[in-house]
Amino acid sequence: MAAEDYEATSERMTEDSYQSSAGDHLIYLLHVATYDWAAKQAAGARVLDYGTGTGYGAARMAPSAASVVGVDVSEDAVRYARGRYSADNLSFERIAPVEETPLPFPDDSFDVVTSFQVIEHVPSAPAYLAEARRVLKPGGTLLCVTPDRATRLFPKQRPWNVWHLHEFTPEELTGLVSAAGFDVQETLGMSAPADVIALEINRCRKLRIAAYPFTFPGAPEAWRTRGLHALKKLDGAASAATSPSAPQDFGFGLDDIEISATAAPSVNVVVVARA
Repeated sequence: MAAEDYEATSERMTEDSYQSSAGDHLIYLLHVATYDWAAKQAAGARVLDYGTGTGYGAARMAPSAASVVGVDVSEDAVRYARGRYSADNLSFERIAPVEETPLPFPDDSFDVVTSFQVIEHVPSAPAYLAEARRVLKPGGTLLCVTPDRATRLFPKQRPWNVWHLHEFTPEELTGLVSAAGFDVQETLGMSAPADVIALEINRCRKLRIAAYPFTFPGAPEAWRTRGLHALKKLDGAASAATSPSAPQDFGFGLDDIEISATAAPSVNVVVVARA
């Protein structure tokens, strides 16, 4: 199955995509850096990658983890992951939305649950987090990363990414995770050198302005969805990010991505919590 089979949402990244421009490459690096950061914290652990997509992140964690199970609601994504990534301690499973069916694992099954760029997609963040809490062992770790609405949206603006149901500030995500019964250890940010992170900050600034007629506070979902699909169509239906391209040297790399309490301006919220 090819990467272009996921263009229906443009949200399930493959390692072959997001290489055609400096801005796209930065998005790719932010995703990969998140998993490389998690791999250090998941060394020797049994890991659930909760919303694994095409599986590249689960595969990056597998060499250091005791085992990694990647789960996703997309059957096509799970099929792609199984076909591309293989290791004795790595597996992929298709799950139903947790609002409908609990995760297919007993209580206290995992040492670490990773949730990267997923919670903004789910209809019920509390239900999603409750299942993460249930399958984590006492004292287990939740690593949750999501776009930072503070740098992407005007106050109370609805998401300009049509596939995002809600985006969170650091305070909102910390509060949600705490309310789900976790002990939040750290709330961090993700950034890069000023000239590099400006690529993403400027992209978000342009999009929040262009999309505002469809994403103003209180905009009906049907209006938001139709308007954003139309805007995307005018912009070429699919960005270059969904078209695989050979990796290029844009003058920055993984070492330039920072995950810390002082990372600013931050494009992602990073929460570390204990069950």
